[in-house]
Amino acid sequence: MTMRAVALGVGHYLPERIVPNAEFEKTLDTSDEWIQARTGIERRHFAAEGETTSDMAIKAATAALAQAGLAASDMDAVIVATSTPDLTFPSVATMVQQGLGMTRGFGFDVQAVCAGFVYALSTANAMIVSGQANRILVIGAETFSRIMDWTDRSTCVLFGDGAGALVLEGRDGGGTNDDRGILAADLNSDGNYRDMLYVDGGVSTTGESGKLRMQGNPLFRQAVGKLAATAEASLAKINMLAEELDWIVPHQANIRIIQGTAKKLGLPMEQVVVTVQDHGNTSAASIPLALSVAVAEGRIKPGQVLLMEAIGGGLAWGSVILRW
Repeated sequence: MTMRAVALGVGHYLPERIVPNAEFEKTLDTSDEWIQARTGIERRHFAAEGETTSDMAIKAATAALAQAGLAASDMDAVIVATSTPDLTFPSVATMVQQGLGMTRGFGFDVQAVCAGFVYALSTANAMIVSGQANRILVIGAETFSRIMDWTDRSTCVLFGDGAGALVLEGRDGGGTNDDRGILAADLNSDGNYRDMLYVDGGVSTTGESGKLRMQGNPLFRQAVGKLAATAEASLAKINMLAEELDWIVPHQANIRIIQGTAKKLGLPMEQVVVTVQDHGNTSAASIPLALSVAVAEGRIKPGQVLLMEAIGGGLAWGSVILRW
């Protein structure tokens, strides 16, 4: 028998405030047409004043637990992927524990920017397979609106806030690709590309949170190749072909990156979950948000095989293959 990390429930939360592209026309030299043509984004959600990353994470987690039919007390661990924590410390995960009423288990954060949820999933899978935990709540949550430079039209129109959560449980499988659960994972990073996407502040440098900075064109060129390569690496680990995938659930950064990656893998856009038009780039939250939306809409069905892939600052990138 082979231990598998099986998905039992998924949920998401989006702040109430919806910000259409037209809102940026009031303060920037930009337009709805310009933003849509280059990114595919039509609108995004921004957290309310006083609404934090942990607040959103708790709401997404509550939804995921409800779908799984489990209580917070059933969880052994909470892993939160975020680059925008409430505080320098303690972790958002411990705040989620408190907010859910958990008094057992452990929690910690993972910081791999937009690739954070893939990193968190891989970490949770390793813990379940090794027997360190059996039920883990994996969350991606971000308030990127707090680190935007509102004078930089090349970045501030791209990002949004939100959270998504997934409940994983260890179950015995047969050791084949027919098993439910996580079948493969691939993680990568390369600090030589750090200047392509970063925040110009931090505790040990400026003492302030800083603002997001990005080199859009070089990052785009790196993204498509690296996302396709990590997808192919995960597929190779289990001797699976791209045509055996039912869905790609990609990081929702830019519609052109999503389209370019699908083309490299030889898959039609009809098999790609796209929510970037409604949410913008929610960094570590984007994959679980997209997953939750697709499940709620009935597109993703039990037994289907999903490829989740993302790239973010670091650069950090990776992929996970999961049978739903």
